[in-house]
Amino acid sequence: MPDTHLLHQLIDAAARRAPDVVALIDPSGRAAYGALAAAVQGFSFGLRGLGLPRTARIGIYLEKRIETVVASFGATAAGGVFVPMNPLLKPEQVAYIARDCDVRILVTSPERLALLLPELPACPSLRHVVLTEMPAEPLSMPPGIAVHAWAALLDAPPRPGHRVIDTDIAAILYTSGSTGRPKGVVLSHRNMVAGAKSVASYLENGPQDTLLAALPLSFDAGFSQLTTAFHAGAKVVLLNYLMPRDVLKAMERERVTGITAVPPLYIQLTQLEWPAAIGEHLRYFANTGGRMPRETLNALRARVPKAKPFLMYGLTEAFRSTYLPPEEVDRRPDSIGKAIPNAEILVLREDGTECGPDEPGELVHRGALVGQGYWGDAEKTAERYKPLPAGVGGREAGLMLPEIAVFSGDNVRKDAEGFLYFIGRRDEMMKTSGYRVSPTELEEVLYASKLVGECVAFGVDHPSLGQAIRVIATAPDGSAAVDVGALLVQCRLHMPAYMVPAGIDTMPGPLPRNPNGKIDRKLLATQWVERQS
Repeated sequence: MPDTHLLHQLIDAAARRAPDVVALIDPSGRAAYGALAAAVQGFSFGLRGLGLPRTARIGIYLEKRIETVVASFGATAAGGVFVPMNPLLKPEQVAYIARDCDVRILVTSPERLALLLPELPACPSLRHVVLTEMPAEPLSMPPGIAVHAWAALLDAPPRPGHRVIDTDIAAILYTSGSTGRPKGVVLSHRNMVAGAKSVASYLENGPQDTLLAALPLSFDAGFSQLTTAFHAGAKVVLLNYLMPRDVLKAMERERVTGITAVPPLYIQLTQLEWPAAIGEHLRYFANTGGRMPRETLNALRARVPKAKPFLMYGLTEAFRSTYLPPEEVDRRPDSIGKAIPNAEILVLREDGTECGPDEPGELVHRGALVGQGYWGDAEKTAERYKPLPAGVGGREAGLMLPEIAVFSGDNVRKDAEGFLYFIGRRDEMMKTSGYRVSPTELEEVLYASKLVGECVAFGVDHPSLGQAIRVIATAPDGSAAVDVGALLVQCRLHMPAYMVPAGIDTMPGPLPRNPNGKIDRKLLATQWVERQS
């Protein structure tokens, strides 16, 4: 059995098993595993030729394409660390990331580089830019930054590399930054390979699968489509979609067997007609990035009744944490399930002791998937990555070395059978009239009314209530406007009085997203407050 301790070895192992099997599909064509492995190795030689120090950071600012994948895995094969930059980010945001983690080499396209040029002087560690194609006219680069052609790196002669083991850094994934500047989550080879093996095991991925990469590769769940597929020897379709309809077209055209997406995309997809052919080959659909509204889940199951639904929960700091087996969905559709293989999920009180059945507490993740902290930020790392108390989980008092677990900041509860239920982000919980209200629980009621297309709930300061609950909603598909009166009637029917929104505002859809595709609750709340001032 070939070694797969390191990230790039996932591709090597698949190439040795079946070199002619297609690994990647993008608008430019297809790449078989053998060719992909050769390109990854060639790119790693090219990086070594640039004098890449061990664990140096390689920023990748590209849309989803074969070169993006080659650069990511080639960086780790060279002993470096890849830093995927969401292609939706603006130049100043890309420059912030490059400065924050001292990016030494940047891989991008001529078009993107032209936009970045004014920001590059503020990136002191940057020494090399690798372009997917060379521009017709020479670019005026800042002093000290050399430009290289992609093809030249691929054709570089073999060079010895650095010693790499599985606890070395493989990637830094930056969070969307909805609560301030984005944070760089540091992941090791072990984190990413263990995650690939765990997810592929419960999704039962195999060589017969075709996975749709609809999420950004800078998002942990998006990059997971690559790692799980490569571990299983499956193929991945790289999709840069403009409209939700493009997703359905790709699923039909490429006979996709598995898709993972965030709830806002699924909400949009359920408002469209699905080609019947999708249901003939789609084996599963998986949810990440927030709780799936019940109505959306029901609509998806009606469109593809043969496909298994996997409701998942994860956080970048630990890659993936829980999943609900499809056979449990009818019994407990609101559950995020139990721990994925090779992980343990605990529900802890403030004092570090374990909660009883149905007692709310903080979700804490321990195991091989726990990341290495936030790059360059000791304070935020200490808030989220903490030693596990003795007597909790597998910890015993006689163990002297600490075990670091991820304290998620999410409130959950665990029922008597061990199934977990998401309550809400601790920093998003609304406190009104002395009660704590989960915005996702409130949104679930609004979606169930079928009177909204999309919605978001948030709390705003109020002199007597503490916080007043506000809602922003879009009209449901086929309707010109939201019937606010009817929606408030449904709220009063299905919510306690303290939970009923103090007001509902409407706006055209879709609601704004953050770079990972989630509805940007904090942006909408901030904009609402600014409009009132």
